[in-house]
Amino acid sequence: MQIPRSHDWNLTAEAAIALQQSLRTQIVTTDRLGKVQKVAGVDVAFEDGGEITRSAVVVLSFPELQVLEQTIARRPTTFPYIPGLLSFREVPAVLDALENLKTTPDLLLCDGMGIAHPRRFGIACHIGWLTDLPAIGVGKSRLVGKHPEVPDKKSAWVPLQDKGETIGAVLRTRVGTHPLYISPGHRVSLETAIAYVMGCTTRYRLPETTRHADKLSKLPASQVDSKLKIEPNPQQLSLGL
Repeated sequence: MQIPRSHDWNLTAEAAIALQQSLRTQIVTTDRLGKVQKVAGVDVAFEDGGEITRSAVVVLSFPELQVLEQTIARRPTTFPYIPGLLSFREVPAVLDALENLKTTPDLLLCDGMGIAHPRRFGIACHIGWLTDLPAIGVGKSRLVGKHPEVPDKKSAWVPLQDKGETIGAVLRTRVGTHPLYISPGHRVSLETAIAYVMGCTTRYRLPETTRHADKLSKLPASQVDSKLKIEPNPQQLSLGL
């Protein structure tokens, strides 16, 4: 797939913060998405003590959740670890992986935050803006904001709020497990984001998009080539892939 937008990546921390403040005004948190037939999970891991960034993208059919395509990209890590600026460290490799895809997903579920971020511009916003694709942030832990206790019931959720603003939802995807932190990334409302996360969730805490991408991003290098090979299945053929 092609990436329609770009910006300079050779930035200081101060310039990166200024860019977040500028681009946050272009993030859309209402529904601007068509029919969703392909959902993609995006995750990032690091190799060689953080020297190499490895990004994994896995595309699944929706609502069947069959794996259609998956890809990995590696590149040297060039931005330091700074909380609140992790997308500048991770997204360049994500863009490489997305560009390797033969098909364009209809919706991205990104490991990390959307607007549930101190400057309302987490990694899901960053990727959503660059690709101009609908994107959702699916965080495993809280970055910012406060919330009441989530009922221990599947699909139960409570608002995540910061400075009087609802910035996401704390969602219980499975009874007896820690909740997930869901927030719009781009072109998706909070209610729709919750619905798609639950639509991608089966018997695990994580939605299948995130679960597959997380496993692929951490796969030993010796197993990557064989893992990336996917035999065509009827669902792929029906989607014309």
